[in-house]
Amino acid sequence: MTSSPQSPAEALAAHPAIDTATLLSPARRAEDLRRLTESPSVDLVVIGGGVTGAGVALDAAARGLTTVLIERRDLAFGTSRWSSKLVHGGLRYLASGAVGIAYESAVERDSLICRIAPHLVHPLPQVVPLLPSMKFFDTALTWTGFLAGDALRIAARTPSRTLNRSRRIKAEKVTALAPTVARDGLRGGLLNWDGQLNDDARLVVGLARTAAGLGATILTHATASDVTGTSVTVTDDLTGEVLTLRASAVVNATGVWAGQIDSEISLRPSRGTHLVFSQKSFGGLRAGLTVPVPGHFGRYVFALPQADNLVYVGLTDEETPGEIPDVPQADESEIDFLLDTINLALGTPLTRDDVLGTFSGLRPLLDSGAGETSDVSRKHAVLTRGDGLVTVVGGKLTTYRRMAEDAVDAALAASGLTAQACRTRTLPLVGAPTGPNIPGTLAQVSAPDRLVAKYGLEAPAVLALAEADPALAAPVAPDTEITGAELLFGALAEGALDTADLLERRTRLSLTPTVATAATPAAEQVFASLEVN
Repeated sequence: MTSSPQSPAEALAAHPAIDTATLLSPARRAEDLRRLTESPSVDLVVIGGGVTGAGVALDAAARGLTTVLIERRDLAFGTSRWSSKLVHGGLRYLASGAVGIAYESAVERDSLICRIAPHLVHPLPQVVPLLPSMKFFDTALTWTGFLAGDALRIAARTPSRTLNRSRRIKAEKVTALAPTVARDGLRGGLLNWDGQLNDDARLVVGLARTAAGLGATILTHATASDVTGTSVTVTDDLTGEVLTLRASAVVNATGVWAGQIDSEISLRPSRGTHLVFSQKSFGGLRAGLTVPVPGHFGRYVFALPQADNLVYVGLTDEETPGEIPDVPQADESEIDFLLDTINLALGTPLTRDDVLGTFSGLRPLLDSGAGETSDVSRKHAVLTRGDGLVTVVGGKLTTYRRMAEDAVDAALAASGLTAQACRTRTLPLVGAPTGPNIPGTLAQVSAPDRLVAKYGLEAPAVLALAEADPALAAPVAPDTEITGAELLFGALAEGALDTADLLERRTRLSLTPTVATAATPAAEQVFASLEVN
């Protein structure tokens, strides 16, 4: 008798690279809802599925607390997917004298690149071309900042083999790294190194899956209402089912929407906008191109090479009062500012015709009074309301882990719960290698480098889906290497519940609208096939 063929879900769960406890599948979501309906009492509920909320869920679960994460839309739906994808050591904060924040950034960068997610974070060279427009005084100040950044790296104990020290380079090296830089008057460049994420949304998904592997419940497309320090009403937006969770502690990690949960919170959202280009527009950019903003020491516009042959140029810092949009839009003046600034360093100016798309995110800055939002502190804040509700706001992607640790500490203090000590500083995410030779371990993974950079040790499982069904091995649209297998993995393992989840956050195809449109049928087919199976 022959056994019936395995479904894709069964085959994935059986793959040796997969820890089934981390899989965020539709079946798991249904089972989690059933279990919570029968037993609605938990230790901690966190509202918000961005990098901070997912970090809180992981921290709490790792301490042994029964934890539920509630997210109205999808993992990384908000600001967490709109970053520059930099895991940075805080040079900008040094320029403004915020040494404590800069050091905290360097320490958290070290944890991410060396232990937590070395498969998702890689070293990125960044070059400042020394053109005639950059005077001696500006050059000296920038070089001093780079040396201070080296000191932060040393203080954070990040090995120089991971992030090289800063140095001055010749003009030929500058143009090798950034081929479209202006040649006239180029007298070399300043080179430093920082960390870059393959994808910020993938970091959030990795945090959520790792938390799930430790027992946390991850519920996306579910709305939290009637929030207090000890209870949350949850509506499943897919079925309309309503349940009330009783909790010892509740953490509000909804970012720029924090005031909708706690009216006592006052924020000053700041919009950061990026432009999306093809690598062809930059001649094959191999480093972050760093261009000082005239008249604003310590502020830069960056051109950053990305996966899928793209380059992001950003970013702005514009106060954004009024109603908080789900998806912020770039202002025309921001597009002009970014083009004008990056063109200061280019031999052939870029135009609007070169722009493939734009994206904008809102920073959840705590209102500290007057002044420009660019001057508002990026230090995070953890606030506890009278009924025990804990809210965490401010900060930035690089320091999400410290924000989460502080929020869980505050929740424990407010609730009287006891828990194990925080251990997320050295806790690897799903797909992350461990051991003394992480680059060597990743190099030995039997999968294309492109997949290893996104999935780490789990890349062979994604590849196996394509090998089992050759139709899944092909790119889902022209001008992208992303395959149907990656879309299917997003639905079976990473909690994607609709086509937008796949195109906008698991793959980022939506950053190039024409490509996303062409890939939509493949995303729809994924969910159609799951219904059949």
